[in-house]
Amino acid sequence: MKSFLNIVTFDYLQRTRSYGFLITLCISLAIAYSFVPEPNANYSTIRIGKYLGAYNAAWFGYVTAIMTSIFLSLMGFYLVNSGIEADTKTRVGQIMAGTPVKNRTYLFAKTLSNFLVLLTITALVFLMGIALFLLYHDTGFSLEIGHFIRPYLFVTLPALFFISALAVCFEVLIGRFSILQNVVFFFVFCTLAMFSPPGDSHFTLDVFGSKIVTHQMEEQVHQLTGISKKNNLTIGYILGDVEASKKFEFNGIHFPYPFLLSRIAWVVFGLLMVLGCATVFHRFDFRRPFELKKRKKSVVAQTIPKDILLSNLTPPKIDYSLFPLVKTEFLLLLRKGKKWLWLFNLIGMGLLAFLSFEMAHKIVLPILWFLQVGRLSDLTSKEHLHRVHYLTFSSDRPIRRLLLSQLLAASALMFTLALPLIFRYGMEGNHIATTSIVLGSIGIVLFAALLGQLSKGKKLFEVLFFLVSYANINGIPFMDYFGALHTALPYVLELVALVVLLTVVTLGFRKIQLKQ
Repeated sequence: MKSFLNIVTFDYLQRTRSYGFLITLCISLAIAYSFVPEPNANYSTIRIGKYLGAYNAAWFGYVTAIMTSIFLSLMGFYLVNSGIEADTKTRVGQIMAGTPVKNRTYLFAKTLSNFLVLLTITALVFLMGIALFLLYHDTGFSLEIGHFIRPYLFVTLPALFFISALAVCFEVLIGRFSILQNVVFFFVFCTLAMFSPPGDSHFTLDVFGSKIVTHQMEEQVHQLTGISKKNNLTIGYILGDVEASKKFEFNGIHFPYPFLLSRIAWVVFGLLMVLGCATVFHRFDFRRPFELKKRKKSVVAQTIPKDILLSNLTPPKIDYSLFPLVKTEFLLLLRKGKKWLWLFNLIGMGLLAFLSFEMAHKIVLPILWFLQVGRLSDLTSKEHLHRVHYLTFSSDRPIRRLLLSQLLAASALMFTLALPLIFRYGMEGNHIATTSIVLGSIGIVLFAALLGQLSKGKKLFEVLFFLVSYANINGIPFMDYFGALHTALPYVLELVALVVLLTVVTLGFRKIQLKQ
């Protein structure tokens, strides 16, 4: 029991002291601030037809609870699904493997540590919800703390515990493929969020616990209006039509016993998944059991000349130009990863050359660029990963030569991949689209470099780049960083300003790192 608690304690402290946790915490609080809009805001987060909830304690408590359950389940997975990977990199796992700690004990400790990290963020969001109620609540409504505790206890916490267990299982089963983890979980998350079997069983099978709350909200609006048809429930950030909306008083819900039992069942199911993964856990032994041992080649003794004349050696040439570094970084990017993956890159470039402009620009290009996430994710963090940052930072002009060569090489790679589409737009005389693609290739490289410097890892960029790419494929204008959805000159100027800002921040942060 003592070893179990020690693993939980030290793992929790290590995670909460990391840059990734602080960044996720800041993002979570910023988004949680918008869960319940201020009274004069021009958007809403939960709307039933033309009705919005009155700002009482029940509305604040239940809305923030279900929004936290959904949002933090998505972002929280990407925050906590690196516990075993961290132990592998720091060699702590190999030390643990030599102790009497059993696999199930270690994995249960990781699950509990994941849950405590997410619970810390949830506690701060819970307190923010109370603070927002005190700021925004309508007159005549008092603070009833039970309306905050019940939804967080029965809706949010079981969902976060299941996600914590799922993160451990993903690390055990596909831990070597971090990008695959991120993509697979996103589709699992979407499947769980949209899964709705007929009848009342969809309440008990809802892992996030939000459907029973939204159903009760719809029922209350139905009783208020008397309309027999279904009201249009919308969850998300809905712009406009706030002033024309009507208010209804939501008084919370009474959770039935089958639903409460289902929340316990989700927790137990998460524990059973971890227990099952303990039987196939590698225990930090990555040797292939069926790998044939290669025979050692006999080393042929070579005759070494006794006398070496220094005058006969070629004199060294010192070259401080930038081109050799750019060439080296570009070759490193080309050779990184599996060689057969370049087949997909070539197919993507071929599609850019022959598909319609709309399909090539809006769909193929973001997918093709996302396939390079493994090459860009550690662009500026590989020095810390391989513990050579002291050497590289003390080199000659580390910003003007080393960092600049990395940025130029990565930008050249992204530009080369998009070259068929750029050439087609150039032949058509569409200089705005051409400029937007070039700015997008530079901007995403600067974004990767900045996040790598901030987090000293690659996971943050992998997650955010996946979400940005997914948003672009679905046509969300706010995420358009390469001009696929905007053809006006003012937007190109905004992209120029964004690239300049990213350049200044990236170079400035590297200067701070050098001073430290």
